[in-house]
Amino acid sequence: MSSYVHYLIIIAKSVTIYVFIIAAIRLFGKKELAQLSVIDLVFILLISNSVQNAMVGNDSTILGGVAAALGLFICNYILKLFLRRSSGFSELVQGEKIVIVVDGKLLQHGLYLSMMSMEEVQMAIREHGVKDISEVDLMVLEVDGNITVLSKNYSHKTIRKRKKPQLSHNQASVISF
Repeated sequence: MSSYVHYLIIIAKSVTIYVFIIAAIRLFGKKELAQLSVIDLVFILLISNSVQNAMVGNDSTILGGVAAALGLFICNYILKLFLRRSSGFSELVQGEKIVIVVDGKLLQHGLYLSMMSMEEVQMAIREHGVKDISEVDLMVLEVDGNITVLSKNYSHKTIRKRKKPQLSHNQASVISF
């Protein structure tokens, strides 16, 4: 097999894994994106490690890595184009925002769809500086996994960004090159 075909196969495998991971995240819920715990960090690290060989196989060359990365960049670029141009496709891939609280009342259907527990809702509300669910005008799990809370007659808006994992000094020194 020519090296050209070999690298096209790596690109095709990488794109397949990319599509699978997006579908899996869509299936298992975007709430996981909003709250990155130690367990989630370990999960992400293990997933990335487990799919590496599926993408590049035994090819540990720079060109093999570049081919995999190129396939992922191209796939990501094309996906973003489709997401921008088609609201239906965007909804299929990313889902819709989920309203969880309206006018201080918890929406059971929103709680169910978000796959959040009551404790997680209360924690998110407190993280936004609101003491009690009755003070929340609107709470939404956004399509990107962020949680938006509006309070004080819709005048106070807070958006909790996804937490980025904090590395200790020892972990950072191991990762640095």
